[in-house]
Amino acid sequence: MKNMKYLYLALAFSILTVFAATTQAQAQIQTPAPSPSSFVSQNVGFTKISIDYSSPAVKGRTVFGDLVPYGTPWRAGANAPTTIEFSTAVKIAGKTVNPGKYSVFITPAQSGDWTIHLNSKGNAIYAYIQDGKVNSTALASDDAVAIKVSPEKTMDSQERLSYSISAEDNKVAKVTFSWDKVNLSFMVDTQADQLMEGFKGAFN
Repeated sequence: MKNMKYLYLALAFSILTVFAATTQAQAQIQTPAPSPSSFVSQNVGFTKISIDYSSPAVKGRTVFGDLVPYGTPWRAGANAPTTIEFSTAVKIAGKTVNPGKYSVFITPAQSGDWTIHLNSKGNAIYAYIQDGKVNSTALASDDAVAIKVSPEKTMDSQERLSYSISAEDNKVAKVTFSWDKVNLSFMVDTQADQLMEGFKGAFN
């Protein structure tokens, strides 16, 4: 009888062990992220430009004008803030932008130019939400630079949002945002010639 008791206890312990292991394994299983994180980086002149973002999909939706309303600043990606980082000072839209990391917002427009904001504080869009709406004035006051961009409309829809950086002439970079049927591009002058003159002056 005692042996049978030990047998039952051992069997019960084995079942509990298997159940616990199965539960733990299930807890560790993760489904693919709906908006996977992505990263792109490019050296241009003496400057490293890096963009960190998450990539949402169209999924049959109307993106601009519906999912992303016109006239309202948007986080330019999904999940965590989209950020762009410059290793040296650069010039964008005629304005000097210091080295560092900036969060990116986009204000789409139903007609005319769209606006790309590089936020000087690296804030998330939620920092500017008041009464359920984005406070555009407060957001604009923290712009390191606001870039007016004419959107390029495409015939074919790009399912996933993406950013690309082209080195162009290896002095001025072209940064492009693409999603659905819209491309937005702006130029980043890495001031390579000015840096070269500075290097020469240091040795004269």
